[in-house]
Amino acid sequence: MTHEKRPEEGMDDRAIKASGLIKAFGDNVAVDHLDLNVASGELFGLVGPDGAGKTTIMRLFSGLLLPTGGEVRVAGHSIVHDPEAIKEKIGYMPQRFGLYEDLTVMENVLFYADLYRVPKKERPPRIERLLAFSNLTLFRDRLAGNLSGGMKQKLGLACALIHTPKVLLLDEPTGGVDPVSRRDLWRILYDLLREGVTIFVSTAYLDEAERCSKIGLIHKGKLLITGEPREVRNMLHFPMIEVLTPVGRQARVVAAGVPGVRSVTAYGDRLHVGLDAADAADAVVAAMASRGVEITGKRPILPSLEDAFIALVTGPESSAETGKDR
Repeated sequence: MTHEKRPEEGMDDRAIKASGLIKAFGDNVAVDHLDLNVASGELFGLVGPDGAGKTTIMRLFSGLLLPTGGEVRVAGHSIVHDPEAIKEKIGYMPQRFGLYEDLTVMENVLFYADLYRVPKKERPPRIERLLAFSNLTLFRDRLAGNLSGGMKQKLGLACALIHTPKVLLLDEPTGGVDPVSRRDLWRILYDLLREGVTIFVSTAYLDEAERCSKIGLIHKGKLLITGEPREVRNMLHFPMIEVLTPVGRQARVVAAGVPGVRSVTAYGDRLHVGLDAADAADAVVAAMASRGVEITGKRPILPSLEDAFIALVTGPESSAETGKDR
């Protein structure tokens, strides 16, 4: 059997390179011909709803799963030919990180230092820095099971960083944590970015995608589009109006049935209505008036990243189900 020629590490400025990546579980294709490049030192956000394939991609990139087809190189190593070498170069924090709740914060960090074979003489300064970095110094003797959700995530991040990885893979790290902890986690990620760590993070929160230097929108295992958040919005630019109404559900159904409407998303008493052309706005207002829908305000707006993603996924055939209440 012939083996591919492996480039020397450092010869490529791409921390992650996926080519034609496929992962199938029986008849279910979870990752469908993924092509993706993540530059070294970049903060890349993989954005999509639950079931889009984000976790499977994370497990492929970490070497925990082998692909059905295609290839991935992470930190210069192939997940097919050299998965063990990848594990030495990455930090991976799954959605449910394997903390031991009957161990203290310090004991958990030391346990992962043992797993990663961190030299004992390097541990004290590294651990002190990580605890300070994640605001856990005062909680070093607290049982992990007694930490808040946000503090558990920060402890998981400290454990994933104990061996100083070059690439950090984070699977929805802010899921289920409070807003203050979300802010703290992103502050830590920005600090790591300044130190040259490549960060690949998945999220279902489109507002978090705005924090990334580059993003990829994924749906049903397919990567739809990549680019800087502003570039993605511009690539998917289309006219949009915001309609204020006290009867959002009724208004959404009416708007979705108007020709020229490509998406309708409900946010409480506000509707974001994506249009094929700006003059379709008059038809939306006329349709609502004819159905007795009260409108308290209307204005043109620029689509948010969430609006663009919904329009991209649903296409011009969007219906009342396109919207979602917030």
